[in-house]
Amino acid sequence: MSSSSVRADAGDTPARVLRYCVRVPVLVWHLGIHLPILLLSMLPPIGRRRLRSGERIDHRMIRWWQGALMAIFGFRLSRTGTPLPGAVLFVANHVSWVDIVALHSQRMVGFVAKREIAAWPVVGWLAARGETIFHQRGSTESLGGVLDEMVARLRDGRPVAVFPEGRTRDGDTVGPFHARIFLAAVEADVAVQPVALRYGRHGSAQTIVAFGPRESFFANFVRLLGEPARDAEVMFLEPILPGNAEGRRHLAEVSRTRIVAALDARA
Repeated sequence: MSSSSVRADAGDTPARVLRYCVRVPVLVWHLGIHLPILLLSMLPPIGRRRLRSGERIDHRMIRWWQGALMAIFGFRLSRTGTPLPGAVLFVANHVSWVDIVALHSQRMVGFVAKREIAAWPVVGWLAARGETIFHQRGSTESLGGVLDEMVARLRDGRPVAVFPEGRTRDGDTVGPFHARIFLAAVEADVAVQPVALRYGRHGSAQTIVAFGPRESFFANFVRLLGEPARDAEVMFLEPILPGNAEGRRHLAEVSRTRIVAALDARA
């Protein structure tokens, strides 16, 4: 987090305390009352029943719960573009743990995430029950198993989402996209849809939402709970359809280019 952000936080202490006084009780309610409702809705046979829209009840309830969590943290969610239905590989820039919540609020999808997330309070527990594929970073064997699972899900008609940067950064830049993870889309012959995630007006809060130097998940969680209300944009961009790409490296390059262009747009 930049020094200007730290100074702003210091002068914002009374308002921050007030936001905690309002949001903490609502968060406790969301965890103590709404979470059990969500879990009940995920049990068979209720969870697998479909609404008139065709969406499964458990998937709709997960989106509702995650959207409410975003609201508790003061994020005003907006979406542009339309997520593709069925089997698709969603790829997004990675700013914070909030990315998973924001995406889940718009489309139920199984994420590929680092194994450490499974130990995070609330978010990790929900991720494990939200069809997340956990990956041990730095392990070639783990990545091979992840790719096999991704291909199996995509061929089964289920969507998968990944953060091709491989890790979060300071929010200022979008790192290089690792091409190997796109191999799943090539082998399963499915579309890739880039997703740009932007926080604050025109992305002004990217560095605030991102983890600070040596900031733990819990510290980031608590800090963001006291932040002022701000915009959160989930932008589903033009997809790259099967047959319109020249292998995984091309998929990675085009996806990153489209995401960076969307993040830089001021409209």
